[in-house]
Amino acid sequence: MVAQDIEYVELFTGDERSALDYFTSSFGFVKTAESVADGRRSFLLRQGTVQLVVTAGRGTEDFLEAHGDGIVDVAFGCDYPAETCRRAIAAGATLIDDRPGKVVVSGFGDTRHTLVARSANSNPPADRAWVPASRAPTSTGHIRLLDHVAVCVESGTLTEIADYYEDGFGIARYSSEYIEVGDQAMDSVVVRSSSGGITFTVLEQDLTKKAGQVEAFLSRNGGPGVQHLAFLADDVISAVREFSNRGISFLRTPGSYYDVLAERLPGIQREIADLRATSVLADRDEWGYLLQLFSRSPYKRNTMFYELVQRRGARGFGSSNIKALYEAVERDGLTGS
Repeated sequence: MVAQDIEYVELFTGDERSALDYFTSSFGFVKTAESVADGRRSFLLRQGTVQLVVTAGRGTEDFLEAHGDGIVDVAFGCDYPAETCRRAIAAGATLIDDRPGKVVVSGFGDTRHTLVARSANSNPPADRAWVPASRAPTSTGHIRLLDHVAVCVESGTLTEIADYYEDGFGIARYSSEYIEVGDQAMDSVVVRSSSGGITFTVLEQDLTKKAGQVEAFLSRNGGPGVQHLAFLADDVISAVREFSNRGISFLRTPGSYYDVLAERLPGIQREIADLRATSVLADRDEWGYLLQLFSRSPYKRNTMFYELVQRRGARGFGSSNIKALYEAVERDGLTGS
């Protein structure tokens, strides 16, 4: 009766051509099916085990007006969806939809969770008819799976949100961290399912400090929502190089970061030049190394963005990298409205 995996993530967009081009031409996703009915158009994109549903047209208007392009649904694969639904409602969830093949409950802000039977094949949304694409995927690409979903919530609600996911879906607390960046700060809690298939990093601003990027996101996004999706890659340096050549814009890291990296992480000394050239950040925990980098937001409201992660044994999120990544966001001017 608990949620185990993320089956798919659905994005509403006001510019389907641009959104599809961004994911397919730049990030290397493959369009595997599409659904067109009653003025709504949905496209199923896959790479590795990641399933993205990009939807435009009828039914997206209210969400787009309130938030702009963004994630409307993070679907959970459950061993027993009906029991998970009852558990979520007991924990305070609102039942949004309940019909054969479509059980939906509230999440954070206007982002919801469709509850589906856990599937090894990651089936697409069952509430629409899908027509397979004419061409089968020709490449596996760099992206292997969805490492985590980062969520920004209103200050003072972090504990409540973490409790909701633990009590309602069995997604327990994994770690927590207080992050200071200059004269601003934020609290974070990571919740993770027992299978490891769902990981949320939930962030709230410390309002006793100067307002920063979490509050700026909430303002631009019109409330809580998905701040970024983190994709796991087997070789993040090669991925950044290829995706950059295809048009993805990544944040830059100052050279001073790499001047001290060899001393801090002697195990990756031979890769410093490649890391510096691509702006990829490196850190380690007790289990191994972690490489990661943020993209710039491709959306008009400058809200959601994407992350590439490579794990060489590391299970956490890199304490030093968290600060460096968010300093990069600060430098890029993503805290203003």
